[in-house]
Amino acid sequence: MPAVPAVVDALNTVLANTYALAVKTHAAHWNVQGAGFFALHDAFSKQYEDLLDAADELAERLRALGQRAPAGLKAIATAATLRDHGNDGGAALCGELRDDHRTLAAACAAALKTAQTAGDEATADLLIGRIDSHDKTAWMLAAAAA
Repeated sequence: MPAVPAVVDALNTVLANTYALAVKTHAAHWNVQGAGFFALHDAFSKQYEDLLDAADELAERLRALGQRAPAGLKAIATAATLRDHGNDGGAALCGELRDDHRTLAAACAAALKTAQTAGDEATADLLIGRIDSHDKTAWMLAAAAA
């Protein structure tokens, strides 16, 4: 299937934000403090690993569409819309990451509509899985932040 520019743009944004969230979650894993440290340290580890796997799938989808995946931190930072967090407390970190997962789920939903309009079912399928993952992680983080 030839790449549709709007689908490529949407995938690039989702990929950049996925990678940015992986880095933010890895930083949370390193820096979390307070009650629940051990549980959150482990949970954040699983989350950043899942996000890196997702980034790999998104980049490979771009390649399957004949496009180059973004290379380098500058390209990712330029395309990402998520911002750094400034908290180290467990509940605050969970709240910030929850919001980021909700933001990314919404970006995936917008990209899904673009892919469906273009008739790109493979990209649509990938994005449906990402929405489900972000929704589930946001729910878990909300429960941890409560």
